[in-house]
Amino acid sequence: MPKHLVLLATTALLTTSCASAPLYQARDAGLSAAPVWAAAPALPADRLDDWVVTFNDPVLESLVAEADAANYSIAAAVARYEGARASARSANAGRMPSISADGGVTQREANAGSSTTYSLGASVSWEADVWGRLTDRALAGVADAEASQADLEGARLSVAGSVAKAWFFLIEARLQSELAAFDVETKEQSLSLVDRRFQRGVSRSSDVRTARSALASSRAALASRLRTEAAAARSLEILLGRYPDASLPHDSDLPELPALAGVGAPGDLLARRPDVQAAEARLASAGLRASEARRALLPRLTLTGSLDASAPDLGDLIDSDAVIGSLIGGLTAPIFSGGALRAERDRAEAAARTQLAVYASTVLTAWREAEDAIHADAALADRVEALTAAAEEAAEAEALVLRQYTSGVATIFELLDAQSRRISAESFLISARRERATNRVDLYLAIAGNYRTTPTVATEG
Repeated sequence: MPKHLVLLATTALLTTSCASAPLYQARDAGLSAAPVWAAAPALPADRLDDWVVTFNDPVLESLVAEADAANYSIAAAVARYEGARASARSANAGRMPSISADGGVTQREANAGSSTTYSLGASVSWEADVWGRLTDRALAGVADAEASQADLEGARLSVAGSVAKAWFFLIEARLQSELAAFDVETKEQSLSLVDRRFQRGVSRSSDVRTARSALASSRAALASRLRTEAAAARSLEILLGRYPDASLPHDSDLPELPALAGVGAPGDLLARRPDVQAAEARLASAGLRASEARRALLPRLTLTGSLDASAPDLGDLIDSDAVIGSLIGGLTAPIFSGGALRAERDRAEAAARTQLAVYASTVLTAWREAEDAIHADAALADRVEALTAAAEEAAEAEALVLRQYTSGVATIFELLDAQSRRISAESFLISARRERATNRVDLYLAIAGNYRTTPTVATEG
């Protein structure tokens, strides 16, 4: 091999061990986190160990663990991660030598008889990573695998949150069904009362028909609530990987939430949220691929070697006299490709700038989601408190109007109106309690809170 090629090969061996730096990094986005949450500046900066247990619902804990093991979205994310890891290994293989072997048997027929020749060959080729292009490609594959791993963690967190919210929707649906059944019972009692008064000549027939109409409407509302409850059960069963037959027991009540705490600080999201981590890894990958595209314009050094042997007998193939070897070094440089390499470089650099904008948008969205949920937590707590008072007053008003109607002071319309107001107030309260619980889940998703995938087991003291 000429001396200049030997020198170039030596340089290549030294440079291949040097890692490349991404074209763009997260700090290039120019984002800075606030020291505290704007929606709750006095919120403690500690972090929860397990947000699921804060709802004090062992059934929910077991459902989250079940979904983590059986959910098909998580299974798909696992498969994508395994595929990304395989792609990373494939990208790194380009830095290694390629070795192949072949063999053959040739038989010739002649007037003097036949002859047989055995051949065996091996070849080796290797591209020296002089400029770090192949290293860029390998590191980009690693970054893609890291992004896929973050996607997997994001899928697990999303499924855990979806299970919790679906569980609360199911409980709300059951409570609404029970409330609708109670309303039917109340309307039946009212119809019985109106009918007795009509029999005594105290009420008119129109009162009876009005009471019957109200009862029919309540029965229709109950049918709708039961349908919603069954649909909610099926939605949760799908998340658990079960057959959706609406058979999941759901006798729990909506949680009584503790005071908000353990959400960390805004800056914590950058290192904690899976979608932010995935966006950062893809930003690094895009930068490395842009660097690879730039370095594709530079010359390449390729070393190839071969060993060939042929002999009339298999045993003679290992004889050194039968072996012919060669080692060739080649230096190639792109001269004209119609602008394809430069176009690819420009495309890759544009893709990297795009990913930088995607990363910045992902971070800002994460902060907005957390701020929204923190602000909503206090507002929903006030709403639950107000609706609790409204439901209590509506129940007292209904009891008062019922006594007035029984004594002939109030009309049937006033009684039905009082009953409807009570049902509406209690229905709004149930929905508000569920909404506050699901918002708390959204907050834990926004901050990427920790959770265990196995339910806690209480020990006897």
